[in-house]
Amino acid sequence: MKTKVKEIIKKHIDDNDIILQKPKKEEFGHFAIPVFKYAKQAQKNPMEYAKELCEKLDCYEEFESVEPISGFVNIKLSDKMLNNMANIVLDKKSDFGKSQKDETILLEYISANPTGPMHIGHARGAIYGDALLRIGRHLGYKITSEYYVNDAGNQIRLLGLSVYLAAREILCLDVEWPEEFYRGEYIKDIAAKAIDAFGKSYFEDESHIDELAMWAKDRMLEVIKQDIQNLKVTPFDNWVSEKELYSKWNEVLEKLKQNNAIYEKDGKLWLRSTEYKDEKDRVVVREDGRPTYLAGDIIYHNDKFKRGYDRYINIWGADHHGYIARVKAAIEFLGYDSKKLEVLLAQMVKLLKGGEPYKMSKRAGNFILASDVVEDIGADALRFIFLTKKADTPLEFDVDDLNKTDSSNPVFYVNYAYARINSIFNNLNKTFDDTKNIKLDNLQKAEKELLFYALQLPYEIEDAFKHREPHRVTNYLISLASKLHSFYNSNKVAGDEREAVRLKILAVVATVIKAGLDLLGIEVKGKM
Repeated sequence: MKTKVKEIIKKHIDDNDIILQKPKKEEFGHFAIPVFKYAKQAQKNPMEYAKELCEKLDCYEEFESVEPISGFVNIKLSDKMLNNMANIVLDKKSDFGKSQKDETILLEYISANPTGPMHIGHARGAIYGDALLRIGRHLGYKITSEYYVNDAGNQIRLLGLSVYLAAREILCLDVEWPEEFYRGEYIKDIAAKAIDAFGKSYFEDESHIDELAMWAKDRMLEVIKQDIQNLKVTPFDNWVSEKELYSKWNEVLEKLKQNNAIYEKDGKLWLRSTEYKDEKDRVVVREDGRPTYLAGDIIYHNDKFKRGYDRYINIWGADHHGYIARVKAAIEFLGYDSKKLEVLLAQMVKLLKGGEPYKMSKRAGNFILASDVVEDIGADALRFIFLTKKADTPLEFDVDDLNKTDSSNPVFYVNYAYARINSIFNNLNKTFDDTKNIKLDNLQKAEKELLFYALQLPYEIEDAFKHREPHRVTNYLISLASKLHSFYNSNKVAGDEREAVRLKILAVVATVIKAGLDLLGIEVKGKM
């Protein structure tokens, strides 16, 4: 719709970046063009320039009216234009708003350590990343999704040790638990499977712990992949192993040294990250020669940038905020442009049930499992709630609220709007496609307002991806549902003399709601 309007305006204004604003008042129209810049170029008074532009635009059938107001040209779209757009929605269905972009993006998200099941914080990052992926691909961006498997370092050996000791406990062998180890029923489950896989003698001493660690890591990845599937996250294109990338460490370290990024102090190798606004330099190799956690991320980002994407997006937990500067410093030292990397943060979640803190999982030991919450309220409800707020802001919600059947439950509210329309069509034995040949004309104010708002989906998803804020789509759908319920309560549909026109408008609204929910990875409900 905006594209068509801009095409017409470009015939009279030589500007490839024409701005269409929302008028200050609804009665002023659908779009407003600020003309101050163009008036200045033409050396004319803004009001005089606006009047001349209105005279040129007034002849187009796409516009009902074109009026100059205080240096703006306000445009009201014609019923014919709105009817044409309604037909496009009904033809394209969930493809409405699709476009093509040239930009290639590598999107890395979740990347939870394979030492335990996904907790509710991981789930927020997973749902956020998946919504960005779906919206971006819908808009035509060429996005590759990637999961970075942290399968090297102390946490993996600790996983192996935890499973080893749990197995010995099951076998009634002597066990001396260290201060730090992984707890929870899931460790006992893996230990029981390990006994079945390797036999009792395997656990007589610690000689197999490293091998056991990698085996246990693979079992945990199976659990994580199932968690991802249960959250309805789009399957990842790539799974990248940290352990496998470590074979390139010497090559990457040499590159850093050549670029004067490394110095030695106190027997350690340091990255000069303060040269790129980090608060202090960072150790990349310990006194004993072992690379640090940062070294693994440096190798990984070198591998990423070598693949030549236009942009790189990482979604990290909020506790990684202080990590951004050191990674970007390493990217610069490796000879790449760190501005191509965006790091988006997902805050933790406070979950309640009946006003009380949600119980920690017995299987996990000390956190809330994503799988438990999905089993409790379903993936669709969880996705919707997680996508009602910016990911970098704290989120608190009570799962019992999602069982309410009123406007306080946004999941119900949006689905009820779709189901309400679906019910009308079912009672009339009609389909949405049956409305395509209905001509929208002489539209009433309420009809036009509802239809115009339903046609805003393409701009909402453009803004959502541009700002990396998929909650804009969710909140748009809540607002659209509200407008639909208000319209329905004030205007008769079935049996009214304007039944046909209103059915077409409702078909557009329902199609847009379904398209929007599809982009959020949520299945629309035809019945409530």
